[in-house]
Amino acid sequence: MSPSRRRGRPSGPTEPTEKERILGPEDASLLDIVDNLLNKGVVLSGDITIGLAQVDLVYARLSLLLSAADRVLPGEDTEFIKRHRARRALRDARRRARA
Repeated sequence: MSPSRRRGRPSGPTEPTEKERILGPEDASLLDIVDNLLNKGVVLSGDITIGLAQVDLVYARLSLLLSAADRVLPGEDTEFIKRHRARRALRDARRRARA
């Protein structure tokens, strides 16, 4: 029996799944997935409760934004040394202005 005549399987092209629409039809490595997530940004949220003897003492709600730095700071220089020198010059200028 040919593959196109098997029961239960469509013979034509199938609709891409949600995963394929997001990641693309090709196989994605872990690096591709992490790169895609950082380009779009991910928010992780969680709650922490610290208690003693069935009494809640501390409650904290945490949110963490993971994103590529060029998405958060689009005007930043990509070269680390130039960026470091510019920030240091700005910090020194502020110190001189206070003195």
